[in-house]
Amino acid sequence: MTNPTVLVVDDNSALRETIRENLELDGYTVFNASSGAEAMKILKVKRTDTILLDLMLPDADGLTLIAQIRALTDAPVIVISGKGAWVDKVVGLEMGADDYLAKPFEMKELSARVKAAIRRSRPKPASSNDAAPRRTRFAEHILDTAKYQVFDDAGKSCELTPMEFRLLEALVHAPNRVLSREQLLDRAREGNLEVGDRAIDIQIARIRKKLGGGEVIQTVRGVGYSLNCDIEDL
Repeated sequence: MTNPTVLVVDDNSALRETIRENLELDGYTVFNASSGAEAMKILKVKRTDTILLDLMLPDADGLTLIAQIRALTDAPVIVISGKGAWVDKVVGLEMGADDYLAKPFEMKELSARVKAAIRRSRPKPASSNDAAPRRTRFAEHILDTAKYQVFDDAGKSCELTPMEFRLLEALVHAPNRVLSREQLLDRAREGNLEVGDRAIDIQIARIRKKLGGGEVIQTVRGVGYSLNCDIEDL
């Protein structure tokens, strides 16, 4: 198996090299980009398992760049930014980031975040003891755990990010049960992010939009969310 690959997008050359050296010691293959344009060129020709993205780039707004990145890859995006305010974290997650790490940070923590992001983004191997079905129909969609994606009746992918898929998978496999925000946060991020309930609300809103709106996912005020439809294992 080839080494996991990481793309570091930051205009601070010293920081880029420090990150590269540390991640390479941990067994990663690292590509560096100093601008948004350079990052997009790399993504078009290189397989990338996760992306470290600074928000302050000389030629692009990092938040805007996330949408362009999502058009090329569903690899996890970890924002690394000097903007550590809660509102910046929320906006980053809302725009499609999977994690947010404020500068300055310890390299050990960065490596742990990268490892966790890659692990969460990769489908778990099927096991004969797995209780969860590989394909489940709910409303007008099919959740496919083997492909780590959700499709509509026409077979078109809803283009869920890994985090969005994990959240929806948790709801689909617990139909008509209310899951608290804490339960969903643990399921989606495996406890590796120190963010509040607002992050889950943002992700659920994005899932609803990708499913075409409607009330498939019901909000239980003050508690959490539940899947408001019947399911069928295929």
